[in-house]
Amino acid sequence: MVLQDKYKEIIDAATAAGTQDLLVREQDGVLYIDGSANGTTKQQLWDLYEKIDPDYASGDLVMNINSVSGVQEGAKLKITTNSSNLNIRKGPGTTHEIIGKAARHEIVSLVRKENDQWWVIKTDDGEEGYSYTQYLTPVEG
Repeated sequence: MVLQDKYKEIIDAATAAGTQDLLVREQDGVLYIDGSANGTTKQQLWDLYEKIDPDYASGDLVMNINSVSGVQEGAKLKITTNSSNLNIRKGPGTTHEIIGKAARHEIVSLVRKENDQWWVIKTDDGEEGYSYTQYLTPVEG
C-alpha cells in the first residue's frame, strides 16, 4: 500500500480520465499500473510520473498504459519513453536486433500495427522497424 500512496496522484488521474481496464497492483516492491487510454491521458500520466520521480531512478513503478487502438497507418506518434531513446528493432520482440533509435519526444509515423504490443514505425530520417507500443503515443490534432 505504501507505493499506492506514493503514486496516488497518477492512480487518481488514470481513474478520473476513464482509463480502460485499469489494473493497479503491487508485487515485490513494484507498483504496476496497467490499462488503455487516449494519447493525451497517457502523456498526462507520464508527466505526473516525471513530476514525482524526475530521474525515474526509484524503479518502483511500471506503468503499462497502452494507447486506445483508434490509430491508423500513417498517424503521427510521439516517443514517450521515461528518459532514454526508443529502440527500433528488426522484428517484434526484444530478442531482435536493434537497427535504430528514436529520441524521447520525437515524432514518428506509424507504418503498420504488427500486434497490440509491437508496431512498425518510421522516423523522419527514414529509419524503419519495430517498436514497443507502450512508448508510442498518438499525436492528436
